[in-house]
Amino acid sequence: MTPLRPIMLAGTGSDVGKSVLATGLCRIFLQDGYHPAPFKAQNMALNSFATPDGLEIGRAQAVQAEACRLQPHTDMNPVLLKPNSDHTTQVVLNGRPIGNRSAYAYFRAEGREQLRAEVCAAFDRLKARYAPIVLEGAGSISELNLRQSDLVNMPMARYADAAVVLVADIDRGGVFASCYGSVMLQTPEDRQRICGIIVNKFRGDLRLFDDGRRLLEQVCGVPVLGVVPQFKDIHIDEEDSVALASKAMAPDSRHDGHDGQRTVIAVVLLRHISNFTDFDVLERDPRVSLFYTANPADLAEADIVVLPGTKATLDDLYHLRRSGMAAAVLQAHAAGKTIVGICGGFQMLGHTVQDPEGVEGGIPAMPGLGLLPMHTTMCADKTTRQVEFCFQGARCRGYEIHQGQSTATEPIVMQNGCIGTYIHGCLDNAPVIDYLLKDRHQQPAPAESPEDFRQRQYDLLADHLRKYVDIPRLYDIAKNTAHGPQGHSADDER
Repeated sequence: MTPLRPIMLAGTGSDVGKSVLATGLCRIFLQDGYHPAPFKAQNMALNSFATPDGLEIGRAQAVQAEACRLQPHTDMNPVLLKPNSDHTTQVVLNGRPIGNRSAYAYFRAEGREQLRAEVCAAFDRLKARYAPIVLEGAGSISELNLRQSDLVNMPMARYADAAVVLVADIDRGGVFASCYGSVMLQTPEDRQRICGIIVNKFRGDLRLFDDGRRLLEQVCGVPVLGVVPQFKDIHIDEEDSVALASKAMAPDSRHDGHDGQRTVIAVVLLRHISNFTDFDVLERDPRVSLFYTANPADLAEADIVVLPGTKATLDDLYHLRRSGMAAAVLQAHAAGKTIVGICGGFQMLGHTVQDPEGVEGGIPAMPGLGLLPMHTTMCADKTTRQVEFCFQGARCRGYEIHQGQSTATEPIVMQNGCIGTYIHGCLDNAPVIDYLLKDRHQQPAPAESPEDFRQRQYDLLADHLRKYVDIPRLYDIAKNTAHGPQGHSADDER
C-alpha cells in the first residue's frame, strides 16, 4: 500500500468537531487496511482515561485509539492539562503529573523547548509503529499571541510534515470569516500546508451551501473536502465539558420514571465535573431517564442521585453546601432514594475530606456528607490504573484516576442506600446497572454490550464521513509528500 503522510485536523476554534472527525478518519483508515494511530500533542480536558500501564491521557485520544482498535498509550497524548479550581492547571507529561502551573507560567517561553522535545519524541515513537498518524490540533490555529509557545497546532504540523485539514463549525456562524482568517493569519510556509477545509455541523438542505462552498474555495484558495451534516443518531464519547450543554439539564415531561416505566437518575452538575462519560451507557438505557442538575429542588424528581467525579473535591463540596445541594442530597437519602458517588463524589459521601498538603488548593479540610463510614486524605501521589473487580458474581472492568486515599477497602462500598466507588466506567458494566435498577423497571436490558455498541458507532461515523467528505481526494493529499493544496511545494507557489 502507498505510504500515507500524517493528516492533522486543525480548527478555526474550540469545539468545532475536530475530535469526532479524527475518530472517524481513524476508523476509515483502519477499514481500508492501514494501521492508523491518533496523536494530540497537548490536550486540555477533565475527561481522561487510564492506559493499561496505569498512565493518564485525554479521553478523546483513548476513544480514537479504540476506533483504531489499539490500546491507548501516552505517546498518543504526551501532554495533558487538567484545570484546577484555583486558576492553575495540573500538567500531566507522558501520563504522569509533574506539578501545577498557572496558565501564564505554562504558556511562557521558558521551559517550552523541553516540553516540545518530549512531544516530538512521542510522535516519533508513534510514527515508527503506525501509519498514517491522525493528528488533532487544539482550539484555533490562528492565536497569534500563542504562536511562539504553541506545541500542538502548526509547529507540530511542520515537525510531522502533516497535511493540514481545517475544520470549521458552520452552526455557530461566521464560517467564511473564520476560515479566511485562519488561513490568512498563517505564515506563508504554514499557509501552504493547509490542504483542505471541512465544514462541520451543517443543518438543513446541503444544496443551500453549494454556492457557499465555491465561494469559500475562492476566498481561501483551499479546496473544500466536505460539508458534514450535524448528527444525533451516532454516539461518540465526548471529552470537553462543552458537550454537557447538549444534555438534559432538568427533569421535564419526557422523564416518565414515576409511571413505573423508567428510573429517573439525577447527576449533580458539579462545577469541576470530570469523566461525565461515566453516564453515557445509562443515558442510552431504555430503562433510564437521566438528567444533570445544579438545582436542589430537582432531586425530589429522582429515584437515584449521583455525585460524579470532580477535579476539585473540596471546592465542589464547599459549593454544594453553599448552594443547598448537599442538604438536598441528604434529604433525598432520608426519603429513601439511592445515592451513588463516583471518585470525587465518593469522597464527598464520607465523614471528612482532608487536604493537609494543599494538593487541591486553599481548603485544608471539610466535613463530608457522612453517608459512608470512611475518611479521605488528599495526597500528591496520583492513582491511575485499569481495574477488574467482581460484582454480584460477575467480572467487571473500569479504571481509577484520583488523588486521595480513603479508608474504604472494597472496590464498591454499599451501605444504607448509598453506593460509592473510585472506579470510573463501573456503570458501563451490566451487572452494576442491573443492580441499580432492580425492581424499578419493566423494560428489558439492552442486548448489545457497551463495547459492541461503541464499535458499531465508529463504523456508523465512518459511513457518515464517507458520504459527505471526499475521502479519495483526502487519500490523494495523504499520498502526496509535497506541500500545498494543489500538491505543489512552497517554492512553486511563490
